[in-house]
Amino acid sequence: MPDEEFATYREIKSQTQAWIQALDLTRATQLPKAEDYEQVIFTGCGSTYYLSLAAAALYQQLTGRVARAVPGGELILNSDIILSNHKILLVAISRSGTTTETVKAVEKFKAGKRGEVFVISNYQEALSFLADASILIPEGQEGSVAQTRSFASMYVAATGFAARMAGRNDLLDSMSSLPETGERIIKDFEQAARQIGENLNFDRFYFLGSGILYGLACEVNLKMKEMTLTHSEPFHFLEFRHGPMSMVNAKAVVVGLVSESNFNHENAVLNEMRALGGKTIGVGNSGVDISFYSGIPESVRGVLYLPVLQLMAFYRSLAKGLNPDRPTNLVAVIKLNL
Repeated sequence: MPDEEFATYREIKSQTQAWIQALDLTRATQLPKAEDYEQVIFTGCGSTYYLSLAAAALYQQLTGRVARAVPGGELILNSDIILSNHKILLVAISRSGTTTETVKAVEKFKAGKRGEVFVISNYQEALSFLADASILIPEGQEGSVAQTRSFASMYVAATGFAARMAGRNDLLDSMSSLPETGERIIKDFEQAARQIGENLNFDRFYFLGSGILYGLACEVNLKMKEMTLTHSEPFHFLEFRHGPMSMVNAKAVVVGLVSESNFNHENAVLNEMRALGGKTIGVGNSGVDISFYSGIPESVRGVLYLPVLQLMAFYRSLAKGLNPDRPTNLVAVIKLNL
């Protein structure tokens, strides 16, 4: 079956259009003021929890204000050890806007009068009606179960949100070239992604990322698990030496989401894993296997790491005879009786 017949493939390849809409909406949306909140909590489930990890790290880096990521389920079950008495901004992220844990977490937060709620989603559903303000990106909507285009569109919005909350409109302006750069990266590196994905001699994948890139490493790891049923794990770069590297051999692929700020330390980890016999792939702005050469500031170009690694999972799914649109045991939206 041609690749284009799979929704997942079409959604990965068309995602830059959703990035454009996410940027436009982020510019146009009236945002709260960062100085009004002593803490910001980003929440979601599954992919959007990993998005929250990335967004919280970026928000704290850019604004200098405390931010953390918490799964929606934890906000329901353990809010007493998560929420402080300070004024809190809750940023709830959900592709569908109907994920039970996230909706219930927001309802509980609002009932406790803990603070305001900002929502990032692809659909105008239950979650958006609970929000004090929101960014809704319909171009990111998907027919497949595993999040690709939706995740990227919401991450672009979260990145722009953090930049604006920090008063860094210069960063938001620099994000305008993300879609064009993303198109070029997809064109230049799709075959490289296919070559690695289709190689079934590899039986385990490790995705390394640190700082603002750790949440993205978690997300691309999840795509490999969901779509390909392959052993896959995410780690911080330096943590990988502390035990996990014992799993590295000729059947292992170690993918590094390499930053410029910590390039020497992170590249050293990849070099060590290559010496142990693993296949290593560096992804970053320059000096690595998949180089962006973007000219976009490091803090706001994170979405560029996603498309090639999503394609790697897509092609591995096909090589294993699986359906990337309908991963085993999964549904698009988790709805629970809570």
